[in-house]
Amino acid sequence: MAILDQIEELFSAVRKRTVGALLDALAAQKQRRKEETFSIALIALSAKMAKADGAVTDEEIRAFRDFFKFDARDEPKVKMVFDLAKQDVAGFDHYAGQVARIFADEPIVLEDVIDCLLYVALADGQAHPREMEMLESAAARMNLKAGAWRRLKAAHLGQDLDDPFLILGVSHDADEPALRARYRALMRENHPDALIARGVPPALVKIAENRTAAINAAYEKILAERGR
Repeated sequence: MAILDQIEELFSAVRKRTVGALLDALAAQKQRRKEETFSIALIALSAKMAKADGAVTDEEIRAFRDFFKFDARDEPKVKMVFDLAKQDVAGFDHYAGQVARIFADEPIVLEDVIDCLLYVALADGQAHPREMEMLESAAARMNLKAGAWRRLKAAHLGQDLDDPFLILGVSHDADEPALRARYRALMRENHPDALIARGVPPALVKIAENRTAAINAAYEKILAERGR
């Protein structure tokens, strides 16, 4: 896919062959900032969540391809970024902080990053405590509100134990017009078209389905509790 076509060119434009330098170079080029920067950030953070066992294995690349849906011709470039991120002395928190700075003026994009990382982390069907700790730490570093973090978790893990008011980010005494306005705003923000406009690669917009389902479930739970 086109988002990775110029990775080698960008690497040659920076002094150090690090993913952090690549992200800085991408962020400086506003016309490519959206989708390409989002994609590289996601690859780098996913690599840091992977087991640090040396070179990237074919199995890891295949598993990541299943999620990311990149073309076979892009595999060497994805593997290069993935491997460089794993070998870089900078840790997960460093990359999370860098991504937080790049998208500081677009907090909803940071929610998209965490949502995609949750999808990657739970691809094997298990919520590993260490990975969940890393993601919760990243969410805090990116200044995600408590309601946003709960909403994203609910989209992937269910919400039986979560407060639907916190998931929607409204107070418990919110009146019906305020509740309805918040619900509609969240549905607009999390529509697949809105994610694509924010730079989420089209192959990843499937995360919108789980997110909107969690929003709907929280809204319906509040209405049921209020006897609506």
